[in-house]
Amino acid sequence: MNNEDTKKSRDEAALIKPKRKSIMSGLWSSFLAGIVVVAPISITIAVVLWVLTGPVARLDAFVKRTLPDGGSFIETLLQVFPFGGVIIAFIVIVLLGALAKNIVGRSFINAGERVLERVPVIRNLYGFFKNVFETALRQSDRSFKEVALIEYPRKGAWVMAFVVGSAKGEVKELLNDQGEGLTALFVPTVPNPTSGFLLFLPRDQLRILDMHVEDAAKLIFSMGLVVPEYTNGEDAVKKLEEIAEVAKKESAEKKRFFSIGSK
Repeated sequence: MNNEDTKKSRDEAALIKPKRKSIMSGLWSSFLAGIVVVAPISITIAVVLWVLTGPVARLDAFVKRTLPDGGSFIETLLQVFPFGGVIIAFIVIVLLGALAKNIVGRSFINAGERVLERVPVIRNLYGFFKNVFETALRQSDRSFKEVALIEYPRKGAWVMAFVVGSAKGEVKELLNDQGEGLTALFVPTVPNPTSGFLLFLPRDQLRILDMHVEDAAKLIFSMGLVVPEYTNGEDAVKKLEEIAEVAKKESAEKKRFFSIGSK
């Protein structure tokens, strides 16, 4: 190749250059990176401050107003101490929970519930909120334990769903002909996973994932941007073999070192 051809190839190579990022694109990229850092911290602090200055502060003030003012040192200390009313409310709730586990206490609670059930409007409100809190707080087979992929809303389209548990009651009876192991599934919407759809499918139509429920929630909330790490069986075996090989080499080197030193 002569000098002229070499110069021509250099000129052509000079024309093929990677596109330089402008200052504005660099600033925008840094701004987005800053948002990723600042937004979670700011939202967390805002929620904590709202809880402390809102519901918790109102509860504290209500309990302190309810306490009798006898002028004793303890009562004065509770009135002055920040969130002293919240501490008292917590103790009362714990005592009521312990009482509810007792047979005698449970009988009193059942008697109070029977009184509330006789009031037309109150019984509906009480029944609704009781079911909500029992479902949310109870550690039973209705809590999310698995994550699965299902074909929804059409064949060939897959969505991520949380396994609620086995179908029961009338739903199980009416859909018993659909297959074995009829399962209740919650399909969350994106990016708001608190709303969604309740589906019932046979167990053999689910593709169960090894992913934890928390990782699946992050994946849904981030619209697929935050993907948890995954290692299949073959990769895991390869990594173990590599670790074993490195350990074997290190052991051989140590033996050779000590044998040379003994000589």
